[in-house]
Amino acid sequence: MNFNDIFEYRDGQLYWKNCRYKAYNGKKAGHIHKTGYWRVKLNKENYQAHRIIFAMHHGFMPEFIDHIDGNRSNNKIENLRQATKQQNNWNRAIQKNNSSGIKGIAWREDCKKWIASCRVNYKVVYLGLFNEIEEAKKVLSEFRSKNHGNFAKN
Repeated sequence: MNFNDIFEYRDGQLYWKNCRYKAYNGKKAGHIHKTGYWRVKLNKENYQAHRIIFAMHHGFMPEFIDHIDGNRSNNKIENLRQATKQQNNWNRAIQKNNSSGIKGIAWREDCKKWIASCRVNYKVVYLGLFNEIEEAKKVLSEFRSKNHGNFAKN
């Protein structure tokens, strides 16, 4: 399917260009889903807008597309990049159940220290126990930068 025949891309948004309902032409396509992604219904099938936008610009649709800034509704082409599943996970936001406020750092009540850990090649790497959270944060940030490259999210 050639999405360029159906949509026009403008500043991170899709607009109908050739819709069978002529009244829609020129109007913004889709809506924000409860997951935070822009979704578009086309031929009775739902598509995530960022996937359509990536395909329109690059001519293919990879298995995983990463939002560089982590904002699921920011579909500007310069914010989208092809990624592996692992790279996409590296750039994930902090989980809601995180108690330290820093991804990869948790408080160990049994030894009264901060523990830092990070995933590489789908394995958890423990980086140590620390008295100060800032020390754990520094070690974790250096490890991520070295092992996650452009996908490091500190």
